Amino acid sequence: MDVMRKRARTSIDSTIVDVWKREVGELSSRNFAHRLAVSEGVVLRLDILRKLEKHKGCVNTVSFNTDGEILVSGSDDRMVILWDWETGHVRLSFHSGHHNNIFQAKIMPYTEDRSIVTCAADGQVRHAQILERGKVETKLIAEHEGRAHKLAIEPGSPHIFYTCGEDGLVQHIDLRTSIATELFTCQSVQHQNYMSAVQLNTIAIDPRNPNFFAVGGSDEFARLFDIRKYKWDGSTEFGQPVDFFCPPHLVGDGNVGITGLAFSAERELLASYNNEFIYLFSGDMGLGPDPVPTSLVSDDSNAGDMSPNHHSVASPADIDGNAKAAPQVYKGHLNCETVKGVNFYGSRCEYVVSGSDCGRIFIWKKGGKLIRVLEADKDVVNCIEPHPHTMMLASSGIENDIKIWIPKAIDRATLPTNIELRRPKPRRWMHRMISPEDLMLQLVSLQRRRTRQERSGDGSDVRRDLLQMLFSFDANSDDDGNNNGDTTGAEECST
Repeated sequence: MDVMRKRARTSIDSTIVDVWKREVGELSSRNFAHRLAVSEGVVLRLDILRKLEKHKGCVNTVSFNTDGEILVSGSDDRMVILWDWETGHVRLSFHSGHHNNIFQAKIMPYTEDRSIVTCAADGQVRHAQILERGKVETKLIAEHEGRAHKLAIEPGSPHIFYTCGEDGLVQHIDLRTSIATELFTCQSVQHQNYMSAVQLNTIAIDPRNPNFFAVGGSDEFARLFDIRKYKWDGSTEFGQPVDFFCPPHLVGDGNVGITGLAFSAERELLASYNNEFIYLFSGDMGLGPDPVPTSLVSDDSNAGDMSPNHHSVASPADIDGNAKAAPQVYKGHLNCETVKGVNFYGSRCEYVVSGSDCGRIFIWKKGGKLIRVLEADKDVVNCIEPHPHTMMLASSGIENDIKIWIPKAIDRATLPTNIELRRPKPRRWMHRMISPEDLMLQLVSLQRRRTRQERSGDGSDVRRDLLQMLFSFDANSDDDGNNNGDTTGAEECST
């Protein structure tokens, strides 16, 4: 107890010194505000301000408008709600036009908060325009075959955004023309998986250079693309990433995939893996445009404990003296059951935040130290959205409400002493193809490839992939019937 009191007193004294420096002119008001905002003491005092309650289903998406005054949410009830989060009042609520669960809703910047784009489990991408007196018009502007999980707005653009879906398709949409351009269908590396298309869960745009965007899904690679390489007349194929990112020990691991991606202001890439941990890549950690087993980079003790179920296809001979540094790893949460996001937190991305299957929110320092575990929901927390200008957070998940967190607690929180930092129990990737619907989704993706390859006079790869897919589907169906009823749910976080 004396140690805790001493640590709290040190933090308070430091803040008082900063106040004194500001008053005597040794510390500018801007730097003072920055120091106060990003201090660990602020993070340790986060507490629930209020709950926003109006949705009648799981809240799958929360995001702020540009100035942070409005929070927009979307839910399994197919409703979109614009909140005044400071008062808890609903500014506007309307039906999205979707036929299934909304997965993402975002307000386009510089539109007076009147233009909202959404994507959903029905595969539709829709645009809602808020007219006078609260009237709302929605229209379909693009579609995916299968669920469309995420969209990404080009920074500062009121018109342009990207979408991705489980069909592996990435689309570029311009609201000025309402034209959706199919850029490419994401393909597995060297056909290492019977699924020809990588089912995409997430897409993120580099805020420092919006020409670059990254996608992640049902395999171990985060892929970086450069939109400048796309020929808008369709004269060239645009499916080759300019770089791949993956922790060394996960290359070749078919049990993992990526559920969330986020770029920092310094072009670092954050990737959240299912059945695994969260990893932070700097720009020089890429595997290049052709990731093969011999291109693996060296691992170190910071990349997590190895287990028989998670192994690299590389041998020690693959590691040479010119190997690059391993990515920073963040441990403690569980990401096994749902498509969870991940985010940076703080004015300069000083922290990393994620939800968990256990209903908690985890906050790490960027260097990897876990400093805060928030008791949020009784069920899975999927979305953590930081405010664009303050240290406020919004969270949502399987429950029907949204929780607003601000640093208002009097006492600094302490970290539970026995958070498990081990890797979750391995299980098959959530997109395992065992149903006729999964098979049809892959057939649609193959048809897209076939059409493109027929134009170039070569369809042999597509025919081979089709045979592999049919054989794999038959084998998986048989295997699924002999699993002795093993339908393990979310594992509990041990605290």
